[in-house]
Amino acid sequence: MSSSQRIRKPSHAGSWYSSSKSQLTAQLDGWLAAVNAPVSCIGPRSEGQTADQLPVEKARIIIAPHAGYSYSGPAAAWAYKSWDVSQAKRIFLLGPSHHHYLTKAALSKCTHYGTPLGNLTIDGDTTAALYNTGKFDWMSQSVDEDEHSLEMHLPYIYKILSNIFGPDPTGFPPLTPIMVGNTSAQTEVQLGQLLAPYLADPSTAFVISSDFAHWGLRFRYTYYQPKSGPAISLSASTKAPKSPAIHDSIRAVDFECMGACESGSHSAWLGCLAENGNTICGRHPIGIIMAAVGEVRKGDDNHEVGMFRFVRYERSSEVEEVSDSSVSYASAYAVI
Repeated sequence: MSSSQRIRKPSHAGSWYSSSKSQLTAQLDGWLAAVNAPVSCIGPRSEGQTADQLPVEKARIIIAPHAGYSYSGPAAAWAYKSWDVSQAKRIFLLGPSHHHYLTKAALSKCTHYGTPLGNLTIDGDTTAALYNTGKFDWMSQSVDEDEHSLEMHLPYIYKILSNIFGPDPTGFPPLTPIMVGNTSAQTEVQLGQLLAPYLADPSTAFVISSDFAHWGLRFRYTYYQPKSGPAISLSASTKAPKSPAIHDSIRAVDFECMGACESGSHSAWLGCLAENGNTICGRHPIGIIMAAVGEVRKGDDNHEVGMFRFVRYERSSEVEEVSDSSVSYASAYAVI
């Protein structure tokens, strides 16, 4: 390593996913191979539509989960199999901050992001241009390496780029990672406006990192929608309701949010989250990309531009009792 290189270590390799290059390659190849066209869309607004070829042409944006691969690795494959990077010269990766509090977004000072498969080059020029807007902070390397929401996507990104551009990572499009904090609606709009020109560029692709509902007492989120009447929060002493089952209520709430995301409206997305409080950890990165899509759509008569289509929904478990918990994983793509 030259003295000018600053490599972010794959700090979650060996725990959240395999640190073995051969094992990780086999897992990623297997999960991707299990997703075949035609793929049926499952979201409330896209149900019945199909993607007849993979990757989906011009699907330059994806939403995919970031849990340990034993939980969300197969679900993420549905997004990555849909992702069209054939024309990509630049990749953006947006993920939430789980440990470091900030109210805007932060950029990496690293020159490379390490993975067990090889190193991804950070786009220094784009990173510097974003920082010079005054709307971004820097991440320290320790903050960078503590955060898993960005790292969990790196092996998938490496794998997809190697399939398209060949095995030499020096020929890959460079990566611009952005860690997103607890942003206000106004900040999401401002950051969306900054990213809109990149989004409008057909040589730029995006990955948005997010899990969906984190349900359970340990997450302090026990929202439940009965078949009739107002929603309630279940307590530890509450007898588990059966109509619907808790896991069916969780699914219904997730699908409300998926529908808001598929609406293409940033305000609809924020309104849905305000109503049901869904603990979608990537709510702010999704909000920023939806605000950016809204900016791009202003100059296009086609209101399908940037419309998300959900293709996979899974959960870590099906909650039956109030003492149970689960995390939801959803994968989607959008065509620009």
